Amino acid sequence: MCRMPVMSTRGRGQAYAQLIKHAGIIRRVVLLGPTHRVPVRGLALPKADHFATPLGKVPIDQYAISRLAGMSHVVENGATHASEHSLEVQLPFLQSALHEFTLVPLAVGDTTAVEVTDVLETLWGGPETLIVVSSDLSHYLPYAVAKQVDDDTVKQILGGRLLNSFEQACGALPVNGLLLAASRHKLTPKLFSQCNSGDFAGDRQSVVGYAAIGFLESDD
Repeated sequence: MCRMPVMSTRGRGQAYAQLIKHAGIIRRVVLLGPTHRVPVRGLALPKADHFATPLGKVPIDQYAISRLAGMSHVVENGATHASEHSLEVQLPFLQSALHEFTLVPLAVGDTTAVEVTDVLETLWGGPETLIVVSSDLSHYLPYAVAKQVDDDTVKQILGGRLLNSFEQACGALPVNGLLLAASRHKLTPKLFSQCNSGDFAGDRQSVVGYAAIGFLESDD
């Protein structure tokens, strides 16, 4: 099954469509995304018992969060989550595909790929657990330049090589943590979709890159 998709904010529907057949099996989603507004040291959990969208409320998985207690690089920070969009944009897609699930939302701030991997390993679980990383690729480059940069970044991810900078992806840290974990568990990467904002609308002189990549336990 598709255990660990790396999702973008466009083109992700093709990856989430793979999850529909696993609705009822996947009961927990560990969702990671970069912080954009309020900085934080480590990975931040919210001060909340649920997240809400127009499709309904998603309960926070308190049991899973309790397993992170004592990890110095995991903190509770409501302010970081209050202004952050990188996690919330994924929820309607998850709700549409899975219907009912609990959530472990982690906003990734000043940390390391190894610390992210430690958290993922703690929460790994079995087929009931899905891990999702939210990230855009390049930002505000001309269309042709962005396409080349993003092609190189996607090739790097598919090759299991850690990203070098936030210019490749704003969520480079959680992506790198996922890459380390995927390597440990011998997961196989698969590209579902790649595009940029210029493919849909707006000025092609300044675009944002996107991709949807899954890390699979098998070819099924």
